[in-house]
Amino acid sequence: MLAVASLGLCAAANAAGLIPEPNANAVVYATKANPETLVLDARTAGRGFMTSTMSIPVVPGPFTFVYPQWIPGEHGPTGPLADISQLKVSADGKPLTWRRDKVDMYAFHVEVPQGVTSIKVRFTVLMNSPDVMSTPNVGVVNWNRVLFYQNNINYHNYYIKASIILPKGWGFGTALTTASREGERVNFAEEPLTYLVDSPLDMGRYYKKVLLWHEGTAHQWLDMFADAPQELDVPAKILDAYKNMTPEALALYGSRHWYNYHSLLALSNKIGFQGIEHHQSSDDRAPADFMTNPKWQLVAGDLLTHEFSHSWNGKYRRPWDLTTDNYQIPQRTDLLWVYEGMNQYLGDLLSFRAGIRKPSEYPQYLAMIYSQMATEPGRDTEPLIDLTTAAPFLYEARGEYPSIRRTAGDFYTEGELLWLDVDTIIRTKTHDRKSLDTFLHLYSEPKFTGPITKTYTRADIEHLLNEVVPYNWHAFFQRHVYEVAKLPPTGELRRSGWRLVYTAKPNPFIQAREELMHMNYQWLTYGFNIGKGGKLLDVREGSPAWTAAMVPGMKIESVDGQGYTPGVLKYVLVQAEHTHQPTTFIVSQDGWFHTIKVSYFGGPRYPHLVRIPGTPNLLARIMAPHARH
Repeated sequence: MLAVASLGLCAAANAAGLIPEPNANAVVYATKANPETLVLDARTAGRGFMTSTMSIPVVPGPFTFVYPQWIPGEHGPTGPLADISQLKVSADGKPLTWRRDKVDMYAFHVEVPQGVTSIKVRFTVLMNSPDVMSTPNVGVVNWNRVLFYQNNINYHNYYIKASIILPKGWGFGTALTTASREGERVNFAEEPLTYLVDSPLDMGRYYKKVLLWHEGTAHQWLDMFADAPQELDVPAKILDAYKNMTPEALALYGSRHWYNYHSLLALSNKIGFQGIEHHQSSDDRAPADFMTNPKWQLVAGDLLTHEFSHSWNGKYRRPWDLTTDNYQIPQRTDLLWVYEGMNQYLGDLLSFRAGIRKPSEYPQYLAMIYSQMATEPGRDTEPLIDLTTAAPFLYEARGEYPSIRRTAGDFYTEGELLWLDVDTIIRTKTHDRKSLDTFLHLYSEPKFTGPITKTYTRADIEHLLNEVVPYNWHAFFQRHVYEVAKLPPTGELRRSGWRLVYTAKPNPFIQAREELMHMNYQWLTYGFNIGKGGKLLDVREGSPAWTAAMVPGMKIESVDGQGYTPGVLKYVLVQAEHTHQPTTFIVSQDGWFHTIKVSYFGGPRYPHLVRIPGTPNLLARIMAPHARH
């Protein structure tokens, strides 16, 4: 009863205009001729904080400034309010009293005195709460984390002139245009708020900039910043593969919607693995040895290509209801099965076509992700559309049983299978004369522009696909996206000339993941995945481990009397196939020890694709280089 009453009060307050919905109708005070100024003092970034000082144009009377909430590329209300500290507001050198809105925590109110045309807003930016964004040698600057702006404006018309004061001796990389430099202070040209926020900056003591591609006045750069100088000694063979990114992307899309693109890459074991797309750059973060250890290229060689592909699919072409006019208006994420799902396929595809991974290895990669989706219990009840619609919350989801709840990562992986299915349908129906590449050329017109955005709907996607090849695409997506599909798409394997098998031979992608991420992958055998130190990360519903009442969070102490190591478990797994004796685990949980017997006798089980004799090898054609013949 109380909840119903509360909802009624909220509805009444909204109807009375007491809690106005965010909009973009306000008169803009920060114009190109009179922009908001932002000075970011990053000299203390190595200590985990920076100081941001803004001069915000205002008019006398009540004024509301806001901290960005709904962040493009993060697809949710992820503006880190906890990063704000020591907030001070003043005008003409005199302090002003500010107050946070009681309902909208991202909004701050102040009364502007008569005669005042700008207010000074200053705060300390905490860089490592909750995400780690800095180390003593590397810093990542997302401008949305370090600024406030006028409420209810259209960010295309709101201008900011930003500057940064770097730590002494540090370099930086960004897609922003440098207007001038005075020692460690870099002044950027005034830009619309949307372009500033869309242009992150990396900085660091140890850095290397590599020109990957250029044509006329257009360039693509790889800007690397590392915690240690040796992590920048990238083998020429790896760099040569990355130099194929733009040629392969141009062949794939047939267009370009950027002038100068910067792949910003922070190499650090303290800054978490991440990739966030922007129109003329990407904010990529990876382990320290990412560019020097070939196994990382096998496991995550799509990091840069995925975000690069987003310049076309996500930044240029964008779902209509994901496109807003400022950072306070909620985004609707239902079409992420195109934005992210298709891009997962395209980012992987570009990594293989560019040679970052070997095209011949794609069947093994596909076997791994196919088996992952085919054995996820959450797919029995949750359709893909529910995952994309709930993405703003699923991105932040943590805790036990992720395979039952499902996570945001699922619409990436399942999306790859979906769009491979689309690709193989087009190729089969046109006898390989057309492909998803054909669709992307239509999708990405006009051919060459600077950063612009063109929106789409589901109907637009289906219409363009029908231009490529007539097919009931609406029913296809209805079946695989909008309804529960207990199995992943199956036609693409057969049409591609392959079938899925399980053998005792390790899958190289799973093997590399186990090594790099300190995991033991037993999802297809006992039915669990083990993390560092023997801790169970998840238990598959219906598996032998599930039947034996194993749960996530348990720590495996011993296996058949021997102290647990991945090697011991794999030895016992093989022996159980011959003895048909249950495997005895001693596990600890919350200070208690338990003995659990798990009955699994099938031996090691890894997914692989094998060729169907006498059929075309479409996977080889899809993943082969298209720009280099």
